[in-house]
Amino acid sequence: MVKILLGSLILFVSYFAFVYFSDIYKAAKAGKIDKKNFIAFGGIGFLANFFDTLGVGSFAIVTSIVRFLKLTDDRTLPGTLNVSCTIPTVLEAIIFLTVIKVDKITMISMIMAAVLGAVIGADIVAKFNIRKVRIGMGLALIVVAVMMLSGLLKLMPIGGTANGLTGIKLVIAIGCNFILGALMQLGVGLYAPCMALIYALGMNPLAAFPIMMGSCAFLMPAGSVQFVKKEAYDRKASIAITLFGCVGVLIAAYIVKSLPLQIVKWLVLVIVIYTSIMLLESASKARKQII
Repeated sequence: MVKILLGSLILFVSYFAFVYFSDIYKAAKAGKIDKKNFIAFGGIGFLANFFDTLGVGSFAIVTSIVRFLKLTDDRTLPGTLNVSCTIPTVLEAIIFLTVIKVDKITMISMIMAAVLGAVIGADIVAKFNIRKVRIGMGLALIVVAVMMLSGLLKLMPIGGTANGLTGIKLVIAIGCNFILGALMQLGVGLYAPCMALIYALGMNPLAAFPIMMGSCAFLMPAGSVQFVKKEAYDRKASIAITLFGCVGVLIAAYIVKSLPLQIVKWLVLVIVIYTSIMLLESASKARKQII
């Protein structure tokens, strides 16, 4: 089953890569891509995808830096984010699907649930109030973070070392990942909530990496192809972020798979707290804009 999953993923990203690199080649041949800020974009791509592999997420890092430095047009930013990070994200998924042992049924069912959530749940979540969703998710992550911290400090039993789920826990995991896949359509990241979910259900936190990255890797190629075909992305920024981002992924993946379990638990805690703060902060900014 894992080989079929990997084969499907490689097939999807190969089609995307063909469309993507063909467009880059044609643009370069026509002289539409200059070298200005290429290294700067490469540095951003390395940094963003390095931390993405650790579970922090890349979109927020790329967005904040390019906007601060005014390196690209906001109009093309959504396309640039998706196109540039697709191949690094798929690389992350392939690495972690290969090197981290997770129960096949748990992993595949959760990945497929996220994909189905994004596909058939998009119309449902489109009616949600994004500000309320972010507040709810932010508060939920804070609750899980408190529970995680209590477990790490031996104040209450939580977390575990299981590589898979069964029974009601598996049903909960599938249902939650379906919702998380749907919420991705509103711009709510899947990584930290998925980490928190897996930790709370008693699994080894390392198991979150192939599940969350596999979920996103299956979702990104299809959407990114559309951005390329519509030329709704910054070619120079994207190719620099893609190339340097892959290097960042390879280095970070080696670090993650070599970390002791206790350090991974603390890493997950930090990421969950960071994400909850970002969600609540974005909800607060949205309220100020309304007022």
